[in-house]
Amino acid sequence: MKRGNKQLLVVGDRVLVKPEKTEAMTKVGLFLPPGVLEKEEVRGGHIVAVGPGQPLPPPTEEHEPWKDGYKAPRFLPMQVGLGDYALFFRKAAIEITFEDEQYLVVPYGAILVLVRGEKVPDQLPHDL
Repeated sequence: MKRGNKQLLVVGDRVLVKPEKTEAMTKVGLFLPPGVLEKEEVRGGHIVAVGPGQPLPPPTEEHEPWKDGYKAPRFLPMQVGLGDYALFFRKAAIEITFEDEQYLVVPYGAILVLVRGEKVPDQLPHDL
């Protein structure tokens, strides 16, 4: 992700998430204290950057170092994509600030579900 002359690179099997705003007020108008919002175990947000994936060891059957790509790093790709909406474990996320904006660095293993498509639904279907 590039902002101005700075670039933020996500490494390994991590993703960078722009968290959605948490509601401090219920639908009926009651204000929630910060302690209630912190007890939420799952958070959501849109993925804005993706790391290369889980690093794989070099193949053991190759013994020809003159070949192209002999020592090139290889990665196991992830299912996530830019723009996906992710639900993830809140406690696994690490909050960072980059260019005065708040982001969360989330490990791939902490992501529970992804929503992909034109529009992100307001709520999950009741017949799951």
